[in-house]
Amino acid sequence: MLDSLCNKKGMGLIEVMIAMFLTVVAVLAIFALVSPAWKTAARSDYLGRASGIMYEQLMRQEARIMNACCSVTTGTLPATVVYASGQLTSQSGDAQFNVTTTITNLATNVWRVTVRVAWTGHAGISESLVVTRQEGFTFPSGCAVGGSTCQ
Repeated sequence: MLDSLCNKKGMGLIEVMIAMFLTVVAVLAIFALVSPAWKTAARSDYLGRASGIMYEQLMRQEARIMNACCSVTTGTLPATVVYASGQLTSQSGDAQFNVTTTITNLATNVWRVTVRVAWTGHAGISESLVVTRQEGFTFPSGCAVGGSTCQ
């Protein structure tokens, strides 16, 4: 009887199997989280790039409209394609964003600029900005007010 109380040989086969089962379940649970994490990271990347493109387009239109020398064309401007690489043509592995800009006349010398940036498989994001003419932004001085189309 004394031998059975002091006999400590280590873990038995049942304990080893239970430990392996718990380890496998934990590893599979971690692997199940990898795919959603990749999708979330990709969506975050696209949203970040799209917001940068949208902000740049809003600021470009705001600067153009604030200049009294530039004429303002209302309506939806032709859609443009912007590549994530910043190049004029698609590079290998490049993401493509479709940019749509709409300018609405709200009152005399007041416009709303709405920019929507969309990409494949996603409706996209949009933002609006109200812009007014500003005397300090008139360039070049002495221009015929509203006489040219600025880029």
